[in-house]
Amino acid sequence: MSYNTKLTKENLDYYLRELAKEFRRLNGKTMPAEMVLIGGASVLINYGFRDMTSDVDAIISASSVMREAINKVGDRFSLENGWLNTDFQNTKSYTPKLIEVSIFYKTLSNVLTIRTVAGEYLIAMKLMSGREYKNDMSDVIGILHEHEQRGTPFTYE
Repeated sequence: MSYNTKLTKENLDYYLRELAKEFRRLNGKTMPAEMVLIGGASVLINYGFRDMTSDVDAIISASSVMREAINKVGDRFSLENGWLNTDFQNTKSYTPKLIEVSIFYKTLSNVLTIRTVAGEYLIAMKLMSGREYKNDMSDVIGILHEHEQRGTPFTYE
């Protein structure tokens, strides 16, 4: 999919907060949800070299009301349909094990826990996709470079 929506770390956090509020309003506060952000959104959150992404790929564990909440937030802020989606689950870079290796990012409105994928798992996904028309290779280089700068370089072990 191709989107014209430009999501930065700042407005992504804002939209996720709004999503959590909308989900809580529609679903109540007793049934929580979890979302693992993948791809460009995960790069935005975990690293500083990328300015934006066009959509948010996620693994979503929530009641069916989440789809309505995503659409309402998208409509409210004029985001393109599919601004937050699970489409990547149909690609060769997806594995359900991503949930197991995800890392906590934040909990919003006491109902939505956000997790991300970072480091070697994000690199593996980007290499598996290897799309020339996307940011996959530049993301791999950026992640490797940033870990080197942080003093936490990846090793073959």
